Amino acid sequence: MNVRTLLARTFLRLNGWEAVGKRISDEKIIVAVAPHTSNWDLPYGLAIARLLDIQISWLGKHTIFWWPLGPILRALGGVPVRRDHPDELVAQIERAFDEAETLSLAITPEGTRSHTPYWKSGFYRIAKAAGVPIQLGFIDYSRKRGGLGPAITPSDDVRADMDEIRAFFADKVGRYPEKKGTIRLHEEGE
Repeated sequence: MNVRTLLARTFLRLNGWEAVGKRISDEKIIVAVAPHTSNWDLPYGLAIARLLDIQISWLGKHTIFWWPLGPILRALGGVPVRRDHPDELVAQIERAFDEAETLSLAITPEGTRSHTPYWKSGFYRIAKAAGVPIQLGFIDYSRKRGGLGPAITPSDDVRADMDEIRAFFADKVGRYPEKKGTIRLHEEGE
């Protein structure tokens, strides 16, 4: 066991948390992580990924990558992104999937720690464009556990895919439950 794994195990044990699930065998995946209501989601998520033996990359708004925190966040798999041009971001990440041999990219579809009436659809559009599955990742403060659930392959029926996603996340509770975003994409319509 290496030092990072030992630190992750110790951090989770001291806080009474458990890591559950298993990464699917696909070389390239999007991990859609929810609910996202607290800054604590990142350390718990990184520790859980370490214990599940996942080399995870994750997206974060560029403003959190300031000195001296920026180099540390990058070393932990962080990729700074500017959210003011989302279409460029989707194309950029699609290219990254094309060029990589393996890539596990964690995305929080809520896109913020505050309540939002819609999830951002980038995770879904990227997975569909890159031809990679979406594995559902979670952090559940009510049960003090986090990990990986089932995977879906985006289809032409966005509503049916989102129904599966909603069913999985229905009982997952964020650190601040009132901030949990509504699990719905604009693309689903009314």
